[in-house]
Amino acid sequence: MIFKILANFFILVIIAVWVVAIALISVQNATPLSLRFLVFQSIQIPFGLMLAFSVAVGLLGTAVLQPLWGLGESQSRIDEDAEFFVDDEDF
Repeated sequence: MIFKILANFFILVIIAVWVVAIALISVQNATPLSLRFLVFQSIQIPFGLMLAFSVAVGLLGTAVLQPLWGLGESQSRIDEDAEFFVDDEDF
């Protein structure tokens, strides 16, 4: 129980540090920039806003993919536990 509370606290601290870092960088670096990928080019937006969008997409992507990563691990743990608890009387 206490570990769950601490984990949530550390997640909130990390997000708060990111928000403060984005605020500082966006105030200091207000020049607009655009991204280029192959032949595509985005509109010009400030660096802080680009950084905020990147962090938001990363957080959302991790939140969506995290249950999918845990899905394969939970199945393999069940198989390992079944092999570990074998009665000696069968041999």
